[in-house]
Amino acid sequence: MDRFSFLNAAHTDFFEQLYDQYIENPDSVEPSWRGFFQGFDFGTTTYNEENPKNRIGNFTSEIMESTSVSEKLQKEFNVINLINAYRNRGHLFTKTNPVHKRRTYTPNLDLGNFELSNADLTTVFDAARILKIPSCTLQEILTHLNKIYCQSIGVEYMYIRKPEDIQWIQNKIGQNDNQPNFSQVEKKAILNKLNQAVSFENFLHTKYVGQKRFSLEGGESIIPALDVLIEKAAEKGVEQFVMGMAHRGRLNVLANIFGKSTQDIFGEFDGKDYNQDDFDGDVKYHLGLTAEKTTQTGKKININLAPNPSHLETVGAVIEGITRAKQDRHFPNDFSKVLPIAVHGDAAIAGQGILYEIIQMSQLDGYKTGGTIHIVINNQVGFTTNYLDARSSTYCTDVAKVTLSPVLHVNADDAEAVVHSILFALDFRMEFGRDVFIDLLGYRKYGHNEGDEPRFTQPLLYKVIAKHKNPRDIYAEKLLEEGVIDANYVKGLEIEYKAKLEVNLEESRKKEVTIITPFMQNEWKGLSKADMAQMLKKVDTSYYKEGLTAVANAVCNLPEDKKFINKTRKLINDRKTMFFETNKLDWAMGEHLAYGSLLKEGFDVRISGQDVERGTFSHRHAVVKVEDSEEEVILVNNLEGKKGNFYIYNSLLSEYGVLGFDYGYALASPNTLTIWEAQFGDFSNGAQIVIDQYISCGEDKWNNQNGIVLLLPHGYEGQGAEHSSGRIERYLQLCARQNMYIANCTTPANFFHLLRRQMKTTFRKPLIVFTPKSLLRDPRVVSPIEDFENGNFKETFDDETVNKEEVTSLVFCTGKFYYDITSERETNGRKDVAIIRIEQLFPLPVEQLKAIIAKYPKADDYVWAQEEPKNMGAYGYMLMNFNLVKFRLASLRVFAASASGSSTRSKRRHAEALKFVFDKNISR
Repeated sequence: MDRFSFLNAAHTDFFEQLYDQYIENPDSVEPSWRGFFQGFDFGTTTYNEENPKNRIGNFTSEIMESTSVSEKLQKEFNVINLINAYRNRGHLFTKTNPVHKRRTYTPNLDLGNFELSNADLTTVFDAARILKIPSCTLQEILTHLNKIYCQSIGVEYMYIRKPEDIQWIQNKIGQNDNQPNFSQVEKKAILNKLNQAVSFENFLHTKYVGQKRFSLEGGESIIPALDVLIEKAAEKGVEQFVMGMAHRGRLNVLANIFGKSTQDIFGEFDGKDYNQDDFDGDVKYHLGLTAEKTTQTGKKININLAPNPSHLETVGAVIEGITRAKQDRHFPNDFSKVLPIAVHGDAAIAGQGILYEIIQMSQLDGYKTGGTIHIVINNQVGFTTNYLDARSSTYCTDVAKVTLSPVLHVNADDAEAVVHSILFALDFRMEFGRDVFIDLLGYRKYGHNEGDEPRFTQPLLYKVIAKHKNPRDIYAEKLLEEGVIDANYVKGLEIEYKAKLEVNLEESRKKEVTIITPFMQNEWKGLSKADMAQMLKKVDTSYYKEGLTAVANAVCNLPEDKKFINKTRKLINDRKTMFFETNKLDWAMGEHLAYGSLLKEGFDVRISGQDVERGTFSHRHAVVKVEDSEEEVILVNNLEGKKGNFYIYNSLLSEYGVLGFDYGYALASPNTLTIWEAQFGDFSNGAQIVIDQYISCGEDKWNNQNGIVLLLPHGYEGQGAEHSSGRIERYLQLCARQNMYIANCTTPANFFHLLRRQMKTTFRKPLIVFTPKSLLRDPRVVSPIEDFENGNFKETFDDETVNKEEVTSLVFCTGKFYYDITSERETNGRKDVAIIRIEQLFPLPVEQLKAIIAKYPKADDYVWAQEEPKNMGAYGYMLMNFNLVKFRLASLRVFAASASGSSTRSKRRHAEALKFVFDKNISR
C-alpha cells in the first residue's frame, strides 16, 4: 500500500463525497482524482451495473481496509500513470526536429519507469478507456499514445486548469490519433502552395543574387498552413484577418497569401524610386498590405499584413490594437469575426519582453481580441546565436504558459502535420476565444540574410542543412509513394509558376517607379494627407452652448439611486458649481467637454493607460465607483444624443505593449480619438521604440496616417527626475516635415480645442501633449464657457496684460513655466516684461510669432525661458528653428538628470531660473 499512502492522510468522508461526485459527474472532479477513480473501477471485478454507488460495496472501506492491492489493479494504475506521462511529457520525445538531434530528457517514457515491462505488452488493460478507446493490450495503448503525442506533433496542454478545456483538447487530438487525414484534392492543394513557396524563393535567389530578402527556406510549410487557415476560418464566419510578422518569409507571404503583385516586389528589389515625393518608403521586407480575397467557396474577406520596423516583436501589439478597433467598430458583439495572426521568430519570441506584455493583455477587458493564433517560424538560430544560448526556457514558446495557452510543436518538414496543427489552433481559438501557439520547427537555409555566411558560427549545422531536402520535395515523395501524383507533377507546377514570375519580372522592369499602397486605405476614405501649411491652418473647433450644457449635465450629476463616498460627491458637485455658477472651468472639466462634444458629433473616444479612469493626479474621474458594490459608473455615457462610444480602460503596468496596441487601434479607426496617457511624462521612455519607429515616422516610411494622442504629464514641482520631465527635447528632435503635432497648453479651453481639432481636420497626425500636474487644481488655470463655445485652438498667446509701448523684454515660454514667470513678474512689479506663450511647438507657428514680435517696437531683449535644464526642454529646438531674434536663455544649468531629488535644491534652482528671466546681465 506504500504507493497509496496518500489516502491515509485524508478523512474517509472526503473519499466518500468525492467518489459520489465522480459517479454523478466524472468531469466535475479534478483530473488526477478522476483518473484514480477510473482506474479503480476498471481494475475491480465486483462492479455492479445496476447500482454504481455499490460497485465494490463501500469504496472507502474497501480501499482503507485493504492490506494489499491486487497485482492487476496495481498494473492498471501503472498504465494510468503511463498515459498521464505521455500527456504531460510526450512533447519532449517527439520527431519534430528536422535538422537537430533531439535533446534527451529524464525520466523518459520507458516502461520500466512505470513498473511495467515487455511482458505486459499483450495484457489487456481497462485503463485504455481513459483514452476513449475500448479495453486493449498495452502494446495497442502505446501505439495509440505514440501516434498522438510523439510523432511530428508534440502537444503541451496539461498545465491548463479547466478540466473541460483539457477534455476538449484530448478529444480533439484523439481524433485520427492526432494524424492528418486529408483528401487527395486537399493534399494536392498543400503541395501546390508548397511549390509556390519554394519556387518563389528559388526565383529570387537566382535573379537577385546576394540581396537581402530574409528567405523562408526551411519554413515553407507555413504558406499552405496560412492558406488553409484563412479558408477554413472564413468558413467558420471570420470576415477579417489581421496579421503581423517580422522579416523572415514576409515577401513570400505577401506574394503567395496576400496576392501582392510580384511586379511590385521586383520593382522594390530593383531599388527604383517611389511615385510620390512626400514619403521616403522602407525596405521591401518591412512593408505591409491590405487586400480583399475571395475564398474557394466564394466568400470575400479582408486580409491585412501590418508594416513593421526591424524591432521584431513590436508589431504584435500593433495588430492586437488593429484587431480590437475592427471588432469594436464592426463586430462589437462577436469578436470571433476578426482573427489576429502573429508570426514570430524563435529568438524574438523568447528574447523580446514585449511578448510578455502582449500575452498579459490578451484577457483584459480593454485589450482582449478573442484569441490570437501565434505561429513561430523556428529557425533554431537567432542571427548567429544558437538556440541553447537564446533562452533559459525549454521552449521558445514557454511564454504561452502565462495564460495557460496550448502549444503545438510541429516538424516543419511534415507539411500535413503543419496544416493539421493550424486547424487545431483555429478550432481552439473559435471554441474558447483564447490564444494558441504553433511552434514550427524548421531551419534557416542561408545566413541571417542572403549575404551572410552561416558556417562562420554553425559549421556542423549547415553541413546538415546543405544536404537537406526542402519540404516540397519531401512531401512530393510522400504523395508519389501514395499514388496521389506522378513523377512529373511537381515539375509541371514549378515550370508554370516560374513562367508567371518571368513575365512579371519583364513587365516590372518596364516601369520607372515603385508604387507603395497605403495600408488599410478603406478605413481612411475621406481623409487626405497634409503638409505643414495645412497643419497650421485654423480649424473651427467651437461647440454650441446648449451642447456644452448637455455634456455638463451628464458629467456633473451622480445617479440618485446609488451610494458614493463623500469625496466623490464633492468633486462632482464642484464640477456642477464651476459650470453652472462660477463659470470657471478647470482642466478636467475642459477635458470632459471635449470628449462629450465629440461623442455628440458621432466620434468615438478611447483612452487607456495606467490609472486613466481616475487619473494619476485624481483629476479626471471619468469612472466613479459605487461605494457598497464598486459598480463602475461612466458619467459621460448618460449624455443624451450621444452618437459615439466612450471607452476608457486602466491598463496593465505596461507602456511598450499598451502604446503599441493603441497605435494600432488609431491606425484602424481614424474616427476614434485614441489617447494613451503616461502615468508621468518620461514613463513614455518605456515605449520609446513605438514612438521612434511608428509614431514619428510611420507616415514617412509606410504612407500611413495615424491620429494617436499621447498625454504626458510634465512640470517641475520638486518630485525628482522621473516625475518632472516628459522629455520635451526628445520629441522635438523627432519632428520634421509634417510628421506630428507637439503641444504644451496653458488653459483648459485651449486643451479642449486641441483635442477637438484632432478629429475635426480632414487628416490625421500623431499629437503629443505635455499635460500639467500642479496646474490641474491651480485657481489661475481656468477658462470661461465662452472660450469653449467660440474660437479654435491657439498656437500662441500674446500678452494682453501689458502696455506694448513700455515693453523692452520679450519672454517666450511654454506650459507651466508661464504661470511661474507671471507670478514672479507680479512680485517684482515689472511692467517692461511681456510673456509670450507658445502652445504648439511643432509645427512652430513662425508667422504668428513674427507678428507678435512686431507689436513690441521697443523690445531689445528676447528671452527663451524654460524650467528644464539648458540641455533639455525646447531651447535647442528653438535655436535651430526660430532665427527671427537672438535668444537669451533663462533656465537651469546643464544636468545629467532632468531634476534633483531634493525639494529644497529644486526650489533653489527654480528660483535661479526665474531670476535669469528678469536680469538682462546674466546669461545661461
